Amino acid sequence: MSERVVIFDTTLRDGEQSPGATMNQEEKVRLAQQLEHLGVDVIEAGFPAASEGDFQAVRAIAKAVRDVRVAGLCRALESDIRRCHEAIKEAKHPRIHTFLATSPLHMKHKLGKEPQQVLGMIEAAVSLASSLTRDVEFSCEDASRSERDFLATAVELAIARGATTINIPDTVGYAQPQEFHDLIRFLLERVPNASKAVFSVHCHNDLGLATANTLAALAAGARQAEVTLCGIGERAGNASLEEVTMALKTRACLYNLETGIKTEQLYPSSRLLSMIIGQPIPPYKPIIGANAFAHESGIHQAGVLKCPETYEIMTPKSVGRAGTELVLGKHSGRNAVKSRLEELGFSLTEEQVTQMTEAVKNLADKKKNIFSEDVEALVLEEIYRLPDRYRLKKLSVLSGNMGVSPVAAVVMEIEGREEKLSHFGVGPVDAVFNTISQLTGRNPVLKQYAVNAVTSGTDAQGEVTVRLEEGGHKSVGRGSDPDVIVASAKAFVNALNRLAKKEEERECARL
Repeated sequence: MSERVVIFDTTLRDGEQSPGATMNQEEKVRLAQQLEHLGVDVIEAGFPAASEGDFQAVRAIAKAVRDVRVAGLCRALESDIRRCHEAIKEAKHPRIHTFLATSPLHMKHKLGKEPQQVLGMIEAAVSLASSLTRDVEFSCEDASRSERDFLATAVELAIARGATTINIPDTVGYAQPQEFHDLIRFLLERVPNASKAVFSVHCHNDLGLATANTLAALAAGARQAEVTLCGIGERAGNASLEEVTMALKTRACLYNLETGIKTEQLYPSSRLLSMIIGQPIPPYKPIIGANAFAHESGIHQAGVLKCPETYEIMTPKSVGRAGTELVLGKHSGRNAVKSRLEELGFSLTEEQVTQMTEAVKNLADKKKNIFSEDVEALVLEEIYRLPDRYRLKKLSVLSGNMGVSPVAAVVMEIEGREEKLSHFGVGPVDAVFNTISQLTGRNPVLKQYAVNAVTSGTDAQGEVTVRLEEGGHKSVGRGSDPDVIVASAKAFVNALNRLAKKEEERECARL
């Protein structure tokens, strides 16, 4: 009989620490709801003590999901632990996740503590956390570079003081699979009270071994895997949720382990994350990349046509990559739109469904076929967006190679006032960005500009991502439209609204 592996998703915490992956509160709640729909067991919602925004987001997620445990991360400090508990206490299943470094390198250079002082901090932190909630996780930061005997002592102490989950992280992606397997086996055999806690692993991908190390640890007896969608996270990222879960499912006879993941939701979940953070899924990404089920070689094509199993170890349908249905258009009714939204995992209010129906009809006037990806883009564009300080109303651009400098005419609503302006640029996008900057009185630096087609076809929506920096603060903006210049303007305005939102949060924090 297969044993159950707990899937602990840290996309909203460690994943969001990936450069450029910042999400606002509404986006975090939306992704948390999709993670619940995906079937993860634990959502690490954030680091409540990091900022007021993080605290509010964790608290909102704790209220929004019911069938999944909600964890908050905190340092082994009383103030952090109490702040974390305040954020998660309204969750149906709250968890406090506290951590402290245990490697000689970290204890000496980061903490400035002696080993006995670190043990005292672990004892105090876990004791406090377990007095606030029954579900406590303790992580030995940089465990893979810790001295084994000291690590075993720290783990035994944490369990004795009430930790129900013990996390052994490969914090800097240093471990090798056999080495990590042996470390988990050592702890399970050496720690006398090991049977009183679930052992977890959190692997980073600095050497490209995060998934391999996670699977090696599970084979050794760990029963919780800490993962992220698409493997996003600090530096080179984390173990990928889709890779770990599909490896366990595809090689079930080898591992004899199972998860509660609804694998058909892997691609929709990854696609939603991609749209929220404005980073496309790499085509060669295992499981969910565009090329994962593509075959160009004639030999491969012949084999797949005769029997898919010749070159496919899983089916596209098993991960939610079952083809797009062209069922929406300008004649589609509200029920059809609502049905498609539900298929894609969106739980919207009746008012939001009505709003989306109008958006679909408006888009259908511009392009013939509405794909699922178009609907997803519209949801983020129409429903999950920040309240607008700046709003694009009308845009016209004159451009070409006839010796006239590109010029953009823009009409915007700025804090309730309608403003108009025309301005030049070296290209159509530059003209648009220059005009919007002058209208809003802002002077951001464009750090990145990327355009992707949402679907195939010459009438595909353009999905634009921009990254701006102003006054030391960064933001990412996204916009989609069949006209890529309009999509660019929407993305630029979206990024400006995010900068404005950050300014408001900083002002509130000062007050």
